[in-house]
Amino acid sequence: MYDPKSLKAEEFISHEEILDTLAYADENKNNIELIDSIIEKAKFRKGLSHREASVLLVCQNEEKNNEIYALAEQIKKEFYGNRIVMFAPLYLSNYCVNGCVYCPYHAKNKHIARKKLTQEEVRKEVIALQDMGHKRLAIESGEDPVNNPIEYILECINTIYSIKHKNGAIRRVNVNIAATTVENYRKLKEAGIGTYILFQETYHKESYEQLHPTGPKHNYAYHTEAMDRAMEGGIDDVGLGVLFGLEKYRYEFAGLLMHAEHLEAVHGVGPHTISVPRIRPADDIDPADFTDAIDDDIFAKLVACIRIAVPYTGMIVSTRESQKTRERVLHLGISQISGGSKTSVGGYYEPEEDNSAQFDVEDNRTLDEVVNWLMKMGYIPSFCTACYREGRTGDRFMSLCKSGQIQNCCHPNALMTLKEYLEDYASDDTKKIGEELIAKEVENIPNEKVKAIVIDYLNNIHKGKRDFRF
Repeated sequence: MYDPKSLKAEEFISHEEILDTLAYADENKNNIELIDSIIEKAKFRKGLSHREASVLLVCQNEEKNNEIYALAEQIKKEFYGNRIVMFAPLYLSNYCVNGCVYCPYHAKNKHIARKKLTQEEVRKEVIALQDMGHKRLAIESGEDPVNNPIEYILECINTIYSIKHKNGAIRRVNVNIAATTVENYRKLKEAGIGTYILFQETYHKESYEQLHPTGPKHNYAYHTEAMDRAMEGGIDDVGLGVLFGLEKYRYEFAGLLMHAEHLEAVHGVGPHTISVPRIRPADDIDPADFTDAIDDDIFAKLVACIRIAVPYTGMIVSTRESQKTRERVLHLGISQISGGSKTSVGGYYEPEEDNSAQFDVEDNRTLDEVVNWLMKMGYIPSFCTACYREGRTGDRFMSLCKSGQIQNCCHPNALMTLKEYLEDYASDDTKKIGEELIAKEVENIPNEKVKAIVIDYLNNIHKGKRDFRF
């Protein structure tokens, strides 16, 4: 039985409910009256159910699809303005005991270079990232209880937060590691992490078990129920995601939204972020071996429909995607992107000379080039971590986000962290474009008192002071 309040994976992600949802969507994909009513409901910015959103996803009417894209763009602007949060991944170790058939870290791969960063290497990588201008990291690691125990992850987090180089500091560490115990999630919370991220890979249980033939990740229920354990362990913000291309995208879309509905129903807080990666080439992995790959048009439609269905949730696109693809989906719902990324263990401090990457990067531009590109399109690259550091997480963040009040913090904070970047790291051309953008955006602050404070803070940043925030 489907039950979004259940704590059992096969009840809150019900296979039968997904099949019924897909059938319902097929029956109504040309039902203009129903599609109009769903679009009207979405305009209230309260989101949509997985079944309603699935109807929009398969809608074939060009006029209605244009309305869907326009609404997604409007919702994105209302909740996130023109800000794009910047981050970078940091791979700690690619030792892994799992047999995932889509990942080159799988245990049977004997020719990939296995690496694990020492704390000194972590320090060098972090300084290199700070010298690029990054303030927010997502740490990644394979699952290996011997080589990558929770103690190692915690030690790395402590090292990352301890490093202050010139004006650099990593202010938020998000964590993407394998499903673990409530006790270990409590330890991560105590270490001061931001968001706990875990991709489901696929919500189709039979496919999941075939794609994960060996290792602890084979356990579908334990993996799918991880977010409930994380929240039980005190982690306020969790990030969902599927790897599009492993299974039929409509199935994954419905499952992803059902997972978001489950978190809302049980914990009162939906996912802080949703990631939408597509399968990429890597070492011994060939995407052509997977028959459910999606093209750019379907990818754009997925982004738009997710944005409409969960308007409050941050959406992430990494350097897996090309500049062209990222540019296309930015205005449809994406609020976070990576820049200058390395997907191997090491590589920021010294150029990569081995095959330790988890996947091939499609967007190879430097962080400065990405920042420059965003600003030329009118976006504010944001290095802000204020909500996490001010305790605006979980239900406190969601209530502010859903009411639109978060804008009063985020827009000024984005401008101030961009100013820090321009002062400390930007190229001359990027700095020129950025200063003009900040001057223009300061005038868009509606509250005169807030505007005066921001101008004062910006002047202080120019004089060498750092880390102002609302």
